[in-house]
Amino acid sequence: MIFENIRNLREDNDKTQQEIADYLNIKQTTYSKYELGKINIPIEVFIKLADYYNVFLDYLTGRSKNKK
Repeated sequence: MIFENIRNLREDNDKTQQEIADYLNIKQTTYSKYELGKINIPIEVFIKLADYYNVFLDYLTGRSKNKK
């Protein structure tokens, strides 16, 4: 599953994949695979991203169009 919202949020906040990967304490290539849907995103990562961007988990996963 491709999670467009995590890419869109990153770009809207003028962040690089490397910056977000550093925040998550993962490799940039791993983060890239998350955005492309090549590997599953652990729930812990979703929670950290939701906290970082101050959005709902449902928004990150595409289940809702409401950020908050």
